Amino acid sequence: MSPERSHCIEDSDIKRTGTWLTASAHIVTTAIGSGVLSLAWAVAQLGWIGGTAALIIFSLITLLTSFLMADCYRYPDMVHGNRNSTYMKMVKTILGGVQYKYCGLAQYTNLVGCTIGYTLTAAISMVAMKKSDCFHKFGHQADCNISNNQFMVIFGVSQIFLSQIPNFHDLSWLSIIAAIMSFGYSFIGIVLSIAKIAEKGHHVKTSLTGLVVGVEVTRTEKVWNTFQAIANIAFAYTFSNVIAEIEDTLKPSPPENQVMKTASLIGIASSTIFYASCGLLGYAAFGNNAPGNFLTGFGFYEPFWLIDIGNLFIIIHLVGAYQVFAQPIFSLVESWANRRWPENKFMTKEYPVRIPLVGTWRMNMFKVIWRSTYVVFTTLVAMLLPFFNNIVGLIGALCFFPLTVYFPIEMYLTRVKLPKYSLKWIVMRLLVGLCFIVALMGVIASIQGIILGLKTYRPFKST
Repeated sequence: MSPERSHCIEDSDIKRTGTWLTASAHIVTTAIGSGVLSLAWAVAQLGWIGGTAALIIFSLITLLTSFLMADCYRYPDMVHGNRNSTYMKMVKTILGGVQYKYCGLAQYTNLVGCTIGYTLTAAISMVAMKKSDCFHKFGHQADCNISNNQFMVIFGVSQIFLSQIPNFHDLSWLSIIAAIMSFGYSFIGIVLSIAKIAEKGHHVKTSLTGLVVGVEVTRTEKVWNTFQAIANIAFAYTFSNVIAEIEDTLKPSPPENQVMKTASLIGIASSTIFYASCGLLGYAAFGNNAPGNFLTGFGFYEPFWLIDIGNLFIIIHLVGAYQVFAQPIFSLVESWANRRWPENKFMTKEYPVRIPLVGTWRMNMFKVIWRSTYVVFTTLVAMLLPFFNNIVGLIGALCFFPLTVYFPIEMYLTRVKLPKYSLKWIVMRLLVGLCFIVALMGVIASIQGIILGLKTYRPFKST
């Protein structure tokens, strides 16, 4: 059987039922992470002018590149062309050569890094719930340090079960729940910020340019913090590493690119509104002393039950977001294994398992073992490196430029055959250069954070 015929059969076997609503949910689930609650800190480093400008600029850049990628799902014709069901396939089809290998390295490195980071972040929110109850009971000065490790194990166990979801096409319900949770904890952060601003006698120091050099930070600290803040805001909008997979869930009518553009507009607009609300209101509430995360970093202590609910929403959201990022990894390895050993029963044989109230699950032993092993791996790495957020930041910085900016623009220039040195060509190239500088800033700032983390590094001693 020819590869083309095999592909057609595989493609026709997939039941695509996605709509603008499910695609928007996938985007919000991917884009709005618990990092939204750290944007007040980012704005504090940049000030009212720089923080607001960064939020607007990077939302527009992400919207532009997501539109460009939506038109690349089918190629060469945007409506009737062949599907590019993955980011790597999209790059290979349009750009060819070895660029798709670089794309795959960047994409899957970022996906692995995010799943590890989500494991750590979910554990931090679980710990924050325990700490919140402890502070409420014993006072704000009480010693309420708790190890993250047991909570990482709990999160990992839940992911072992959820990882048996067959594929990305069956994740819509989980993404919708996760998207609702992300709106929930963002809204709680906004409400708590407004309440703090409205407190009698509330007065905090804010400025147009953020922390003051020589008064609140040294010149060197200002530079590092500025780099990290800009990178944090830029990377907060990144969902390009799964945009092709999201578009591949859509029904063929109306055309997928039109629906994906609608979903991207809704998803990015929703994300931007919540980013701006959390970042700017959080800055107004805490000023230049804004904590790194005002739900897990205890910018608020009361009402403790509302903070617990906010952190519970974060945990539920990350449970879904982990799967959105992990499913492409599962699919890559499983597709390779099936091609490598097509006659091996361990790889291909399925056993029907009846699950009450759910239905019949077709269990494949290779998938069960491989997916469980991957979850165990991400959990162990998160436990081994308690400062892994800095490493994930480094991975994000390295992957932001190629995945969110470079490849979408290169595919657009190739697809429309834009003349060199035309006005639009020059604008696109300038945008690529600007984002490269931002990514470089993120790399430098993340490396500096890793160096600081190594000074107090103790394996499996995360608190």
